[in-house]
Amino acid sequence: MNNIENITTGVGEECGVFGAYDMDGGDVAPSVYYGLFALQHRGQESCGIAVTDTCGERKVHSRKGLGLVNEVFDEERLEELKGNLGVGHVRYSTAGGTRVENAMPLVLNYVKGTLAIAHNGNITNAVELRQELAYTGAIFQTTIDSEVIAYHIARERLNTKRAEDAVKRAMKKIEGGYALVISSPRKLIGARDPYGLKPLCIGKRDNTYFLASESCAVAAVDAEFVRDVRPGEVVSFTKHGMESDLSMAVDPKKQARCIFEYIYFARMDSTLDGVNVYHSRIIAGRALAESYPVEADLVAGVPDSGLVAAKGYSEQSGIPYGMAFHKNSYVGRTFIKPKQSQRESSVKIKLSVIEEVVRGKRIVMVDDSIVRGTTCANIIRMLKKAGAKEVHVRISSPPFLYPCYFGTDVPSNEQLIAHSHTTEEIREMIGADSLGYMEIGKLKRMVDGLGYCDACFTGNYPMKVPGRDVSQAFE
Repeated sequence: MNNIENITTGVGEECGVFGAYDMDGGDVAPSVYYGLFALQHRGQESCGIAVTDTCGERKVHSRKGLGLVNEVFDEERLEELKGNLGVGHVRYSTAGGTRVENAMPLVLNYVKGTLAIAHNGNITNAVELRQELAYTGAIFQTTIDSEVIAYHIARERLNTKRAEDAVKRAMKKIEGGYALVISSPRKLIGARDPYGLKPLCIGKRDNTYFLASESCAVAAVDAEFVRDVRPGEVVSFTKHGMESDLSMAVDPKKQARCIFEYIYFARMDSTLDGVNVYHSRIIAGRALAESYPVEADLVAGVPDSGLVAAKGYSEQSGIPYGMAFHKNSYVGRTFIKPKQSQRESSVKIKLSVIEEVVRGKRIVMVDDSIVRGTTCANIIRMLKKAGAKEVHVRISSPPFLYPCYFGTDVPSNEQLIAHSHTTEEIREMIGADSLGYMEIGKLKRMVDGLGYCDACFTGNYPMKVPGRDVSQAFE
C-alpha cells in the first residue's frame, strides 16, 4: 500500500486536477496555482503545473515537486511559467510511490508535439496495458498508471487528425475511474470515465475556460461555473471555443459516481453533478439520527468532514450542536509520520478536545468513517479524558468491507476493522458507549437519485476489477 496516511480518518485522499486556457493569450499559471490551492484537500503529497504558449513556440514549461502547493511554488517560480494554456495537479499516491518523478502533470514529448497530462483516479487494467506497451519498446520513467494513459494517447494521436480523437481512442482501451485534464500544443482537453466515478467540471471567466475536479476551485479563480463534464464525455477548448463529444457515454443507469466524494472527499462548498456536498452531508446526519437515536447532551463532528453530518444529526434529533474539537490548521504534510505508532500520536497534534465543552456531558460524536479503528479509539479516549460521561459514535458511511480499485485509498481487507469484526466488537474495541453506521439503503438520499458506486461497502463493483491491488503492481 501507499506510505502516506491520513491521520484523521485513515482514508487517503484522491487527487485534484485543474486546467486553464486563456484565449486572449494571458498567462494562466497564477490561476492554476489558486485552483490547486482550492483542491489541496484532495492531495498533499505533491503538486505540479505545466504551461504552454499556444501563440508562440509552444514549448511546455513545467515545475513539480513534493509538498503542498505553497511549498512547491512561490511568486518567482510562477513568474517563470509563461503560457496561456496550463494544467495542474495535486497528488495523493493511489498507484505508485512517493517519488518526485511520480508527481504530475506528466509532460510527454513525441512526434506530434508535447502532451501534458493530469489524472485523478486509477486504471484497473493498467498492468496489462503497461506490459503491452513495454513489449513494443516503451520505456517508463515513473511507476504511475497515468504514464500508461499518456503513452496510449500519444500512440493514438499518430493515427488521428485531432488530439481529442486520440483521447477517445485511448478511452476505449483504459478501464477504471478517471478524470483527465490534458494540454496539447493548441488545445485544453478534459475527459471523464464513462461511469462518472471521478468528478470534473467546467468554468469560464471572460475569455478563459477552466477544468477542475470540484466547483470550489472554479469559484477560487473568480470564474462562473458552467456545468459538470458528463460521464463518458470528452470536452476540448481551442481559440474557437468549446466542443463536446459523448460517444463514450454509457447508459445513465450504469453511471456510478463515487459516493465517498459526497461523504468525505469533496469540499463542503462544492457541488458535484448538481448535488451540493453540504446538503448531502446534512441529509446523511439526519439519516443517522433516524436510524440511531440516543439520549445525549451534545452533538459534535470530527473536523472536517464530520462537521456537517453532525449538524444534520443535531437538527433531526433536537440535541444541541457544539464544537468539541479544535483542529490545528497549520499541520502540513502528514506523510512524514508513516508508522502506526506515530500516526496515533499525530492525532493529538492535529486535533485537541475543548474540555469546557465536553466535561460532564453525553456526547454524540459524528465522523465520516472508521477504517482501522485506531484513530477513532484515540479520539474517544481524548473525549473521556476531558470529562465526557458518554461517547456515542455515529458514522456517516456504512462499514468499509472491500478495497477500492478506482483511486480511493481504501486499504486491503486485512486492514479494514469491519471486515473481521461485528459492529458490537468494533464498539468495544474503540471504547464507544454505542456505535451506529449509515444504513446502505439510505445512501441514495445523499445523491438525489444519481447513480453511484458503493462497492467499498457492498462489493458490487460497477465493472470487472483486478485480482490484485493495482497500487502495488508497479512497485
